[in-house]
Amino acid sequence: MKVYTKTGDGGTTALIGGERVSKADARVEAYGTVDELAAHLALLGDLMRGERGFEELVAGIDAIQKELMVVEALLATGRGGEGKVAPLPAAAVERLEREIDAMSDGLPTLAGFTLPGGHPVVSQSHVCRTVCRRAERTTVRMSEQYISPPGAAEYLNRLSDWLYVVGRKAIMTLDVKETYWMP
Repeated sequence: MKVYTKTGDGGTTALIGGERVSKADARVEAYGTVDELAAHLALLGDLMRGERGFEELVAGIDAIQKELMVVEALLATGRGGEGKVAPLPAAAVERLEREIDAMSDGLPTLAGFTLPGGHPVVSQSHVCRTVCRRAERTTVRMSEQYISPPGAAEYLNRLSDWLYVVGRKAIMTLDVKETYWMP
């Protein structure tokens, strides 16, 4: 099987269900941004695998990668594709909330806005967070034109919170200084 099909050379692509749309379509932008997030998240997991104390977070990232594929597929569904992709379970958002609460319990109270940095794991968690926020924005923008898959924007919103807390937890795990922005 060849990787290239040449069917997109004219600036269109097919959604799940066969509908052909412009590569500038809001749905393509939304699922493409989630795909970018998944790649950044993979790098975060790879960086964590080289450090002690991140086993649970790496397992969490592995689960999130699978959920992001569901979100991508839901966002990539066009006419004729309805019902071909199982919805994202509500339990996915609930699990993120439980993990956020559990991670937050051991963290110091915030003293202001935190700045990314201090270690590659911390920095990459913030790269993931910002790409996740963009994925959420593109999904919301897409939903102004098309029916948004239930739970997609909510999941991305909660995931960006999870990634913020991961960055703070990484600071504690790696014993690096948390830097605050002081205007």
